[in-house]
Amino acid sequence: LSTKGARTLERADYVSAELFATEHVRIFAREWLCVGREEMIATPGQYVLFEAGPDNLIVVRDRSGTVRALHNTCRHRGTRLCDAPCGELSETIQCPYHAWTYGLDGRLLGVPDAKEMEDFDKADYPLKQAAVAVWEGFVFVNLAEEPEPFAEAYAPLISRLGRWNLGALRAGRRIDYDVQANWKILFQNYSECYHCSPVHPTLVKLSSPTSGENDLTDGPFLGGFMTVTAPGGSLSLSGRACGVPVADLPAEDMQRVYYYTIFPNMLVSLHPDYVMVHTFQPVAPDRTRIACEFLFHPATLGRADLDPDDGVGFWDQVNREDWDLCERTQRGVRSTAYEPGPYSRRE
Repeated sequence: LSTKGARTLERADYVSAELFATEHVRIFAREWLCVGREEMIATPGQYVLFEAGPDNLIVVRDRSGTVRALHNTCRHRGTRLCDAPCGELSETIQCPYHAWTYGLDGRLLGVPDAKEMEDFDKADYPLKQAAVAVWEGFVFVNLAEEPEPFAEAYAPLISRLGRWNLGALRAGRRIDYDVQANWKILFQNYSECYHCSPVHPTLVKLSSPTSGENDLTDGPFLGGFMTVTAPGGSLSLSGRACGVPVADLPAEDMQRVYYYTIFPNMLVSLHPDYVMVHTFQPVAPDRTRIACEFLFHPATLGRADLDPDDGVGFWDQVNREDWDLCERTQRGVRSTAYEPGPYSRRE
């Protein structure tokens, strides 16, 4: 593999507010974005808010059980309808300004003094909606007017990850981070272990940074596996498995962790005994909110002899080591002295 001519990105790609806004138009408003696990909205009325650039969505399960992504913008004056990041709605969503009232399916149901509005038809003013896809227990949204069908866009991934039984797993833990770094720096950091030996001494004791290889490069995805050194071990503070196997995996997968970037806002790390998922919400050129969820086989969460926090604590430490270096990088690339540097083959 030749890396001749390959360089990191230009300074503006990390610090420019104008370019950050363009990224929303050209990337985040066109691609499928992971919101999180479907179990967050398990029952009708449950919702979470999801932010993508200037757009804010109410991702809610309506009374028929359908998952919808309603733009959090009243069709009257544009007022924000919901402020709480998550919660449970009754039968309706009501604007706090002039009490326009919508169903959970987005239909406009009621307007005070509608007779005072000339040539007005409620059917003309439903809440605008983004496209929704549910796959393996994850909810995705797409802001494009005519998005590429999820099954086509994600075909390489759908065929790759089926054996982990992701839809049957349950979220056992979640940690939220607010990182003062550009989202692309975070993606680049996750995609290589060239930095692992100096930065993650605990990690390299359990998994060699030079092990494994990429096995997924088709579409907006990248990644592959690294090996777990100890037979029957896992990536945890103790080095032992912290849960039952997530699925009936092949023997070789019981000694591997698979790491995939799912462009543009999702990272998936598949261990034999749990799955770690990061979802990104870029807030500014130098700020990214990250939700890190840990998924386990339901049997793990009901057993007193297993400790999910053994794996969660391990990755919280590694994550914080990474975020510190990413924030240092962000501060460094602000300098006018920064210019793109060459990549190693290991990157």
